[in-house]
Amino acid sequence: MSRVAIVEDHERLADMVRRALAGVGIEADLFRSVSEATYGVSQADYAVLIVDRGLPDGDGLAFLRTLRAAGQTTPCLMLTARDALHDRVDGLESGADDYVTKPFAMSELVARVRTLMRRPMALTALVASFAGLTIDPGTREMRCGARSVLLAPAELQIMLCLFEASGRTVRHGALEHAAWGFGEAVTPNALEVTLHRLRKKLAAIDANARLVNHRGAGFAVEMSASGGEPSQ
Repeated sequence: MSRVAIVEDHERLADMVRRALAGVGIEADLFRSVSEATYGVSQADYAVLIVDRGLPDGDGLAFLRTLRAAGQTTPCLMLTARDALHDRVDGLESGADDYVTKPFAMSELVARVRTLMRRPMALTALVASFAGLTIDPGTREMRCGARSVLLAPAELQIMLCLFEASGRTVRHGALEHAAWGFGEAVTPNALEVTLHRLRKKLAAIDANARLVNHRGAGFAVEMSASGGEPSQ
């Protein structure tokens, strides 16, 4: 999963963080309160949580403690205007994985988020690979051999989600959330249309991989016997 959750009530700062992450191929959902974030995290899996300490309906640390007590292990980066040592210690002891004090450089925050995402199928590897394909999230380029094609943002997130599954079937809802999150109104056939465009792009680079619809279950990337237009 390459989408992160930003829990921050300062609208301008939250938007700046979201745009900085999008610049390296990481999409984000924005929640402006503990109550919004509690619901959002219960509905979807995130690669990283970026949580502000001062929220309108509670303390970000208390929110994190609740998540950890419930068994939620998603890496968390805390944001705060408090720079005292005991504040940072409190954050780490409450389950935070990293801590950034405001004001901060966006490049530093992005680097820290990418570090927290460092897993077997992580964006911090810079280039994701599966089934003979490679994707550079920063440039949104998908390549097979010498051929390449540019992916739209939603296409990029769907392919990264499918790559992370390593051939396993990914449910429709998970792909929709990876592509559009909670913040965008999506038409009922948006996923099908996007997958149709991806099939054409796979064919354009002669990929030995296909997007397979496991009816009633979801979609997967699977190897095909030869290149060309993959079947549905």
